[in-house]
Amino acid sequence: MFQDKKEIVSKLKTSNKHFRKVFDEHNRLEDKINELELDGVEHIEHFELEKMKKERLTLKDELYKLVSEAE
Repeated sequence: MFQDKKEIVSKLKTSNKHFRKVFDEHNRLEDKINELELDGVEHIEHFELEKMKKERLTLKDELYKLVSEAE
């Protein structure tokens, strides 16, 4: 995520608690979604997976906004 902005992301992760919290939550959701998609979604409602994906996108949008403001 944000491969072309690694330096800014690294700086924000150490200097901005809110950014770090959002970043960590995004990564947690990313891992969970990937795990569920690999295992199949039989043990979770499809709408629950979609809800998680929307939340992940919202977090990514916020991260993008914070990175853009820091540039």
